[in-house]
Amino acid sequence: MSSSRVAIVGLGAIGRAVARQLAQGLPGLVLSAAVVRDSAKAAAWLAAQRIDCPIVALEELPQHAELAIECAPAPVVEAVCRTMLTAGKQVMVLSAGALLPRPDLIALAKAHGGQIIVPTGALLGLDAVGAAAEGTIRSVRMITKKPPKGLDGAPYLVANKISVAGLSEAKRVFVGSAREAAAGFPANVNVVAALALAGIGPDRTTIEIWADPSLERNCHTIEVDSDSARFSLSIENIPSENPRTGRITALSVIAALRKLYAPIRVGT
Repeated sequence: MSSSRVAIVGLGAIGRAVARQLAQGLPGLVLSAAVVRDSAKAAAWLAAQRIDCPIVALEELPQHAELAIECAPAPVVEAVCRTMLTAGKQVMVLSAGALLPRPDLIALAKAHGGQIIVPTGALLGLDAVGAAAEGTIRSVRMITKKPPKGLDGAPYLVANKISVAGLSEAKRVFVGSAREAAAGFPANVNVVAALALAGIGPDRTTIEIWADPSLERNCHTIEVDSDSARFSLSIENIPSENPRTGRITALSVIAALRKLYAPIRVGT
């Protein structure tokens, strides 16, 4: 089997976990390049891990990879997608919230034969939501509760002068649509963007966001009502080195990569 080349954009907590797994080996895949903001820091880490991977410029990505995995801040998504999709390549997007205001990227993928892949990430149940969407979904509601440090600094909180410091009890800091949440919390609730893309869209998917000082995990609950099923799903994710992101996010990327060439695929 010939190997497909995979590039990683961003070597933070998630990017490093994915890079380590690719270096150890995933069937049909090879780590071929990395795009980073701090080349010296990335080169030192790669050397320490004994990972042989060139650091390249963003515009050079299509020359080095068939698939690019975006593990970077949301503002990078558009450039990564445009670069790869115009070349008819694939992009795995973790900052799913950045896709909601950019439907033209989906059109770009269609026009050039490229593909955008959004992994399950920190939220379970996307298979069930996607299946229900083949029928009629009446409502999708999500409740996210995080330790305050997992929300601190979000643009919505800053703009509305909402403080989550020193809380003694849970505080609801946002209620609205997935589109509004993705704009106001670009690094915190990519899960609701993925949920919206799998189901009834960002304007009909609603979310409540809570800062809860009693929590040590990022907790998500989704409630779906459709003509085929009514279900509620909950998950408690252990934060990674980055408190805004759960450890399971990187594992979700690895699981999605493993499925690309697996002899058996479980789940849609």
